[in-house]
Amino acid sequence: MSFSEKILAWYHTNKRELPWRSTRDPYKIWLSEIILQQTRVAQGMPYYQRFLEAFPSVRDLADASEETVLKLWQGLGYYSRARNLHATAKMVVNEYEGVFPDTYEGLKSLKGVGDYTASAVASICFDVPEPVVDGNVYRVLARYFGVELPINSTEGIKYFKELAREVMDTKNIRDYNQGIMEFGAIQCAPKKPYCLLCPLQDSCVALKENKVDVLPVKLNKTKIKERYFNYLVFLDEDENTLMEQRKGRGIWQNLYQFPLLESERELQTEEMENELTHKTDFPDMESFSLYNKEPITHKLSHQHLYTKFWIVKTEDKLAKGISWQKITDFPVPVLIADFIQTFKI
Repeated sequence: MSFSEKILAWYHTNKRELPWRSTRDPYKIWLSEIILQQTRVAQGMPYYQRFLEAFPSVRDLADASEETVLKLWQGLGYYSRARNLHATAKMVVNEYEGVFPDTYEGLKSLKGVGDYTASAVASICFDVPEPVVDGNVYRVLARYFGVELPINSTEGIKYFKELAREVMDTKNIRDYNQGIMEFGAIQCAPKKPYCLLCPLQDSCVALKENKVDVLPVKLNKTKIKERYFNYLVFLDEDENTLMEQRKGRGIWQNLYQFPLLESERELQTEEMENELTHKTDFPDMESFSLYNKEPITHKLSHQHLYTKFWIVKTEDKLAKGISWQKITDFPVPVLIADFIQTFKI
């Protein structure tokens, strides 16, 4: 049996029953692929189901407000995916009359749709013989063929795409592409792969050369930036607070948060009180306290946030105050959602 035949045989025996596996609807396949980028199936499944309930068609998604989409996405992270999802839905409706393109090139022209997503939708929905290369596929190919090129180098990306094209099954591309991704997720897992029960073990270079733990190779390009966030949770006597929307192209764009003071290092109570005293654009405070003595560490792909929440009770009614009971309606980062859930007024 060839490499692709073994993958297909394994898939037909071991595939998980997932809701998007029983459809060729490009809207549903595209939605599942965007949600599952950098997200485990178990975490992404409820979001997929909630999105389909809220937006049964691409037109429903296009007609929704961005705030509604972001709120539904809350907790999944990488919020640019949600903004691109919304923009793509509008593009499909406005430029393609609500019908997804049926070619790799047409799909790739959509906002937020790269090589992987275009290949997945084209092959699964329209049987276009285009190989998918995601993290799972990189791992399977690197280990089986013993490829030591870094998967995130220009040379490596090109090489693996060509290799994936050489070994794919063009006659059953739909099942083959889903099969190799599933194989990487379940059988050839990142840690503790099931090598002893693997149908590819007889000819796997990494297993033969004892390199399973070192392949695939990835260049460490990421420099972690450390940031110190101080959220000001204002409260007046009517239990109103203040929220602001994050603007610009940084993290959490268009999500809501409590007023933020970012500092170059961790601030202690006296320093923070001094900062607040000199801020003329903030309400006068009646009392001031630190909610969490130790900063909450929130790790993003390129940044580590060290966050403190400061409770500021005000003398006067907040001019643009929002009822505490209503702040759960706003789309917020999971860091703030967790605080709202635990904080008792």
